[in-house]
Amino acid sequence: MTDKVYVNFEVPDEIVDKTYEAVEIARDTGNVRKGTNEVTKYVERGEAVLTVLAEDVNPPEILAHLPLLCEEKDVSYAYVPSQEELGAAAGIDAASASIAIVDPGDGEQMLEDLKKELEDLK
Repeated sequence: MTDKVYVNFEVPDEIVDKTYEAVEIARDTGNVRKGTNEVTKYVERGEAVLTVLAEDVNPPEILAHLPLLCEEKDVSYAYVPSQEELGAAAGIDAASASIAIVDPGDGEQMLEDLKKELEDLK
């Protein structure tokens, strides 16, 4: 388990892989928002379907508010180990501390299954 203050549960590798795949599908056929400021706005508005947070963010305070906000707004969230891989999955050449899937596109059923698995982890 990581020592990051914002990581509330451990995500198995299998679910991490599904999370990256869901982000890639949403990037290609739906809509994703990248970066903590954008993600925070979409979660606050209730427009985010899934929020993905990188575990290797430094300083961790950058993301400390997001799990609580997601819980408050009833938005599912997942953790992935690498902000570099998260940025790549979201289609950018830079690392991304967090992303929000706003429209899952063709991955809607996959996202629903993923959200159920994440809920079981909590």
